[in-house]
Parts: sequence; C-alpha cells; structure tokens
Amino acid sequence: MTCCAPVDVQAALGEPKLSGILRDEIRLASRDLGDGTRQTDLSVPGVKCAACIAAVERTLAKLPGVEAARVNLSTKRVAVRWNTADGGPPDLIGALRGIGYEAHLFALEQDAKDPELARLVRALAVAGFCAMNIMLLSVSVWSGADADTRQAFHLISALLALPALVYSGRIFYTSAWSALRHGRTNMDVPISIGVSLAFALSLYDTRHNAPHVYFDAATSLLFFLLIGRMLDHMMRERARSAVAGLARLAPAGATVIRDGQPLYLPVLEIEPGAAVLVAAGERIPVDGVVELGMSELDCSLVSGETAPRWAAPESAVQAGVMNLTGPLTIRATARAENSFLAEMVRMMEAAEGGRARYRRLADRAAALYSPVVHTLALLSFLGWLFVSGDWHVSVTIAIAVLIITCPCALGLAVPFVQVVAARRLFERGIMIKDGSALERLAEIDGVAFDKTGTLTLGRPTLVNADEVAPTAMQVALGMAMGSRHPAAQAIAAAAAQRVSQVPAFDRIEEVPGLGLEAWLGGVTYRLGRPDWAAGQGAWDDASAAASISVLARDGEPLATFMLEDRVRREAPETVSNLARQGLAVEVLSGDREAVVKNLASRLGIRDFAAGLLPADKVARVAAHEAAGQKVLMVGDGLNDAPALSAAYVSMAPATAADIGRNAADFVFLNESLSAVSDALGISRRSRRLIFQNFALAVGYNALAVPVAVLGYVTPLVAAVAMSSSSIIVVANAMRLLPARKAR
Repeated sequence: MTCCAPVDVQAALGEPKLSGILRDEIRLASRDLGDGTRQTDLSVPGVKCAACIAAVERTLAKLPGVEAARVNLSTKRVAVRWNTADGGPPDLIGALRGIGYEAHLFALEQDAKDPELARLVRALAVAGFCAMNIMLLSVSVWSGADADTRQAFHLISALLALPALVYSGRIFYTSAWSALRHGRTNMDVPISIGVSLAFALSLYDTRHNAPHVYFDAATSLLFFLLIGRMLDHMMRERARSAVAGLARLAPAGATVIRDGQPLYLPVLEIEPGAAVLVAAGERIPVDGVVELGMSELDCSLVSGETAPRWAAPESAVQAGVMNLTGPLTIRATARAENSFLAEMVRMMEAAEGGRARYRRLADRAAALYSPVVHTLALLSFLGWLFVSGDWHVSVTIAIAVLIITCPCALGLAVPFVQVVAARRLFERGIMIKDGSALERLAEIDGVAFDKTGTLTLGRPTLVNADEVAPTAMQVALGMAMGSRHPAAQAIAAAAAQRVSQVPAFDRIEEVPGLGLEAWLGGVTYRLGRPDWAAGQGAWDDASAAASISVLARDGEPLATFMLEDRVRREAPETVSNLARQGLAVEVLSGDREAVVKNLASRLGIRDFAAGLLPADKVARVAAHEAAGQKVLMVGDGLNDAPALSAAYVSMAPATAADIGRNAADFVFLNESLSAVSDALGISRRSRRLIFQNFALAVGYNALAVPVAVLGYVTPLVAAVAMSSSSIIVVANAMRLLPARKAR
C-alpha cells in the first residue's frame, strides 16, 4: 500500500500541452457516452493506495472539461469522463506526469506473463540469498567469535548486504524518491528510511568494532517485506483474473465481407452494419444478428446455461459466445467497445471502484498514516534519547516504529473484499456495476419484483392468434416489429408467421408502460393496455389470467391479443428463501390485476400492486424509502428504469433493455431468479468479512504500536509483523472464494 499527502498540482493544470498526434490518439481511443461526453481509460502503474487514488482523482478533476475521474486500484486503471468545447481531450497524461505518475492509454494485458511478479521474485531471491548468508555469519558472531573474526564477518556481511539494498531495495527506494521529488510521501518512505538507518548504523558499529551489528535485520527486513508484497500481488491478480479471462474471450480480429470480398480486420475496426463471417469453433467478435446460417451456440458466458442454444436467421448473438457447429454470417449491431462482453468487463472492473461508506472510512484512516507515523517515530526517538541518553537504542526503536506502523491491512480491508466478491458474483452469473452497491444490498429489508421479464422469462406467447383477423395482424406486425417490449415481440413473432405485408406508418412511438402509438394518413393506431388503447370500449375480462393487449384505430378496438408467459426457474424457491430471511416481498406490475394476483398466489407473495405506470412504481419505491425501508428493486425494460434508479439498490436480468441494465446496480446473466438470493448472500458475507478485516487491522495497530514504542520490537520483528498483518487481511478476504474440490 502507498499513502500520499496532498500536493500542489496547479502547474499541471494549465493549457493542454498534448501533441497533435497524441491528442488524436486519445480522442480516438475514448468511448462516446453521448451528449458530447467521452470516457478515456488510462493505465497509471504508480497508483498503489487510497491516497494515491485521491491525488490522481483530485488532479484530473481540476482539469478544464473533466467531469469525473475514477481509479481502479487492482487494474491500475483510471476512467476519466470529459466534455470539452472543441471536442479535444484535456492534457490528462501531462497532468499526471506533473505529480509524478506516468500514464498511457489503457489496454487489458493479453500476455500471460506478469512482469511485475517476475521483478518481485528476482528481488526476493536476491534479498533471501543475502539475508540467509548474513544470518549464518551472525550465528558465529553471537556464538562468541573473537574480535578479529567478528570484525571480518561484519565486513563480509556489509558486502553481502549491499546487493540486497541496491537491487532488492530499489523497489522501495525508487517509489520513495519519486514521491519525495514531487512533494509527496508514501509508505515506502519510512521503509527506505528504516532500511537505510539500519544499514548506516551497522556500518558505524562495524567501524568502531562493536560486538553486534544489524546487517541481518536490514536484509531480512527487505526479504519479509518483499514476501508480503509478492503475496499481495499474487492474491490480487488471482482475485481479478476473471476480468482478464473475459477480455481474452474476445477475438483479436474477424473476417468481414466488404464489397463482396472477405477481409480480415481487427475487431476494433468492425463498424455496426458490417457483415461478419464466424466459422464453427470461433467466438463471435461483436454483438449482432444472424443473417445466414444455422448453428448451435455455447452461451454459458452470457446466460450461465450449459445447454447449447440454437441460432438461426434473425437470432441475436453476443460477443464472446462460441459458435459450435456451423458457419454463420452476422450483421454487427455495435462496436467492440460497446458490446455486451465489453460491458461485462467494465462492470467487473468497476466493482472495486465504488466509494462505499466503509471504504471511505478506511481511506480516511489510511491517509492519516504519513503524518502520524513520522511524528510517532520522531517522538519515540526523542523520548528514548531523553530517558536513556543512548542514541543507538533510540534510533533502533525509531526504526522499528517506522516499519511496524503501516496501514496496509487497513487499506486492504475493504477494496480487496470487493474485488473477491465481484469475482464470486461473476462465477454465479451476476455482474456488479459499483462496489458501493454490494454494501447497500447487504442492508435491504425488502424486495420489490417486476412481473414481466423478471418473475417471468419475459418471452410471452400469443395464445389466440387464430382468432385475430389478418388485417389486424398486419397492422400489429408493422407497429410491434421494431419494439423490444416482450409483449410486442410476442405479437410480432406470431404475426410474422401469418402475414407478409405491413403498412408503412408515418411515425411510431413507444409510450413507456402503455404501449405503441402509430400514425398513418391521419389515422391513429394504438397497441397496448386496453384502457389506454381503446378506453372503455375495449374488451377486458377482469377474471382472465392472461395478459391482454388491444389494437385500436382512433379509439375503436380492432383486435384483442391474449399473452401467456412462463415463470422463471427457481422463482418460487427464491421468493420463499427471501421470506424466510424476514424480507418483505411484493410484486409491482403494470399488468392487469387478475394476472398479477394469479402469479403472486402461485409464488406465495401476499403483497402486490397491478396496473402501475412507471411513475406509480417510483411512487411505491419512494413510499418505502419514506417509511425507512431499504428496498431492492428487481426489474427490466423501459418502464422499470425510473424505479430501478430510485430504489435503494436495484437488479436487472441481462435480457433487460439497455436503459434498464444501465439503471440497475446488478445484472444477472442466467434465467434462474436464484441470482437474487445468491447476490444477497454474497453481499452479507462480504460485509462480515469487511468488519472482520477492520477489527484485524485496528487490533494489529493497537497492539503493535505501543509495543514498538516501548522498545520491545526489533526492526526484524517489525517487518515480520507488518507483512503478516497484510497477508492475514488478504487471506481473510479470500475466504469468500469457494473451496477447491478435491480431484
């Protein structure tokens, strides 16, 4: 961990100094978020802790045009949202360089090699070799060697310690110097001071032929610190390996048909509308719709289902899905950076970036480290010098205090649990968009479900197609074929099998929560809720358990469509499980009361509300909040987006409309509603682990600091204690991962 003090960044915040080439490169690499806002992702390897995060985010936020900056500690990634008058990016890289952080455009590493781990292993090997041999020489000294032999062993120990300090210690020295050079301080500063003081004190004692020196302490300190740092790096990489695994699912390129000729292009150059060839055994590179061919698809990545899914013309496919049996030609519907796979990668990476209440508390405590530890070490030195008059003992105690008072464990307490929890959720087919949502989910006392597409699969079927006149079918098909609403898609699918011609409407609009409205030659058509489409003239059997949509022309009913949907797998078990945990469960639906009541009774839900418009759902959620209740809203579709945004925490299926997925805090990928129970269980277990980590970190410092100040800890013991505290906190967070099955 690294903790950084506030710095003056005004020099880095002047006029943009980007070269034209770099400026264009950053602009082209950024993602368009709409309304002129773009997002640029930078890699900043020097970011190591909470205070580093604060310095980077604060610096970037002061740049003209920057709306927000968010750092992900695990990936060393900084996501910057900006909107400038000329459309050009601010000088992001120059601003970071001005406070001592080198940065470049972010790209997920595709190489299996880990250069940082290799560097740590080499440094650890050198420190271990030197420390081991110095320890052997120290045994002879402590065993009572004569003065000449002791002096020779001390000189040999000094020569052995030099490679450890120069090669292994450079990891700490370079970091400390970079911080000091830019007016900051970090954890590596006291470590470097401690190691240097121990080595210098040992050289002084060697020159004056003292009976004992501390070369073994200096090298062993580096050895144990490097062990802790390497294990932290390995565990962090293991926790976020799901992100890299997802990224590798996207192929580097694909074959595109251009002007009738096949052309292999990088996947980033494939534009919407391009015809892409996908051979059997290849992964689909971008989201699209099948135009030619039939095949089976392995959709376990998207849906969590292991059974292959059949794909035929007009079937929608997502990036990362494996094409199993036959060649396909798909029409791309989104660029690679906007694909469903890219969205999942971004959600995985965003999980650690949430600024939840617990994390803000840990960040503030860790930020106090630098001034407190240096002051404490100085006071320890002066106090012992005043009491004992022995500067040698005073320096040794000050070194131990510098080393042992480290906020690593406290700084890791929250973010590491969030990283591990994000991976655990992903393994259960659940994506989390913000680490703070995990904390909020653990605090809920009620769950509100939408009906269509949430409790049910959202794939209704038309059951009275034979009773609808062909002319009405033609009108309904023309209106519904462009909608993503489940009822409209069901009507369009049934109508397409019976009619081939559709009217060319002047304009079609979708009214959230009500239906579709179309205009043709001065005539108004409506397809949707009976009371909205045809008023009191619509046929609406209040006792019918099927959903009803009415097609009307200028308020006169033309046809009635009866739709039935299938309940999601494990929905009854999920509802029962939530009720056993003492959570209030209700259904909020825009469907007819008879349909909602029938479904609620089948699932054992007593509270339900039917016939709700989007504003009514928001009002229900707001009423719960006013009553002091914290409700999880689970819904999909355009009409649920306002309620998802208003709820204390929200969840949507991956089949939801884009606006619904964007509004939700969690997205589950499979058809089973057990994702709600799984996410709730993981969130509550994560909260327990965070509390345990807080207790471990605070308890360690409460015990270690007084013992070190009182002079009962040597620098060597301090190094072991500091590394052990961080490893214990990380290992405790890893308990969230499932146990490996014995083979």
